[in-house]
Amino acid sequence: MSGQRTGQISDNSRRIARNTLALYFRMFLLMAIGLFTARIVLNALGVEDRGVYETVGSFVSMMAIITSSLSTAISRFLTVEIGKSNAGNLRRVFSTAVTIMLLVSAVVLLVAEPVGLWYMDNVMRLPDGRLAAAHWVFQFSLLTFVINLLSVPYNAAIIAHERMSAFAVIGVLEGVFKLLVALILMVTPFDKLVSYALLMCGVSLMIRFIYTVYCRHFFEESRVGAGFDKAYFRQMFGFAGWNGLSYGVYLVNTQGVTLLVNYFFGVVFNTMRGIAFNVENMVKQFVSNVLTAMNPQITKSYVTDNKEYSYSLACKGSKYAFLIVFILALPFLFEAESLLVLWLGPLVPEGTALFTRLALAGLCLDLLMTPFSTIIQASGNIRRFYLVTSSVTFLIFPLTWIIYKTGAPAYSCYLVFAAVYLVNDVVKLWLLRRQVGLPVMMFVKEVAFKILPVAVLSLLVTFLVWRVFDAGVWRLLTVLVVGTLVTCLTVYLFALTDGERGFVNSRLHFKRHGNKKASL
Repeated sequence: MSGQRTGQISDNSRRIARNTLALYFRMFLLMAIGLFTARIVLNALGVEDRGVYETVGSFVSMMAIITSSLSTAISRFLTVEIGKSNAGNLRRVFSTAVTIMLLVSAVVLLVAEPVGLWYMDNVMRLPDGRLAAAHWVFQFSLLTFVINLLSVPYNAAIIAHERMSAFAVIGVLEGVFKLLVALILMVTPFDKLVSYALLMCGVSLMIRFIYTVYCRHFFEESRVGAGFDKAYFRQMFGFAGWNGLSYGVYLVNTQGVTLLVNYFFGVVFNTMRGIAFNVENMVKQFVSNVLTAMNPQITKSYVTDNKEYSYSLACKGSKYAFLIVFILALPFLFEAESLLVLWLGPLVPEGTALFTRLALAGLCLDLLMTPFSTIIQASGNIRRFYLVTSSVTFLIFPLTWIIYKTGAPAYSCYLVFAAVYLVNDVVKLWLLRRQVGLPVMMFVKEVAFKILPVAVLSLLVTFLVWRVFDAGVWRLLTVLVVGTLVTCLTVYLFALTDGERGFVNSRLHFKRHGNKKASL
């Protein structure tokens, strides 16, 4: 029995590694396509029309909290039933999820349509002569949002079944379609702004069709239509509601604090915060790929009473999340000014580098406990957890307002964020011990004691190297090379387990062996 479980765990680990690679493949291709597409679209639309599209689209995207919370809820319930191998309940969950998304889509249309049109006509500041075009953009953006809502059960099914290769391929296909849209914009004789909104809506419709066809071909539960199971309906809405509370607080802590920065310091500081936010999101993308691949396994192992394995996976996810952020953030901690100028040009506002450093430091604390939230979601006992943790993190907004009123500098919002999230991490550990029995010492030994030597030694060595050189290209290159090498070495020596080091050694041995064969 022990050997069977060990073999199963080994298979699960290989599946996680394979899925992570598929998601990284998706991310790198989408980043490359996205950078090229953004440049073409900006040139085709112009600054003003691009601004209109972003402004109108942002009003619709504020409702993304609905998509995020419901997607997490549906994915959790699907993953639980897959883990239990209960085909009947799996069909009921999926059909109920389809019904929920149909109802939510209807409510969104009924509420957003009149409110959005009123907001554009009476509040939104638009260039002269572009109100009619903005109305069309709003209609197509709203329709795109509804299409994406209806796709949620199918996306969740692919993730729950751990078909990340399909998720990656469809994602890349979506990126290619968006590139084609950008190329069409360059030659279309029609209003480019309206054409762009229409074509982007068409892309969403095609991707929705592909997801549906794929799921109905491979997953039996997705062949059923809309259905209704009262118990699952109530559970999923309850789960989404409490999960949505954390998304709502996150929205306040990002968009709300941005408004405070604007109110107290002006638009230049908003630009600085926006650049830091972009860097933070790019780094976060690298972590989300690992966690997306691990989350289904954490859930399945927990609901099948293999709790030790789920705790171990969550600890690994926490360790990997911190180390990925750290190795990407280290160059910015020492050479943010040079890297930002290299990326954006010489017009980067002074002080942006400090914003970026503090944002990345806060991100390390934010992501440290994220994998453990999956265990709470798997347990289904989320009410207390999200109520307490959301209450703690909500303090960021009022505390930032208070310190700004007392004359604190603009960057102090990041210090508040880091302090509150450090407290929140401790609170989460306490709740995890109380609610699911997570051993706190397991976290200390497998996460804290692993990452601390890496952080301390890497920072110390990189700082000493940074002090030797004068500012310039050579210092930037030296910091990048030395910082990366030292971090990788300390990760290998202090952060990896014997099994993880063995895996790395086997991969390196395989590559050396392959190179020898090639040379022969």
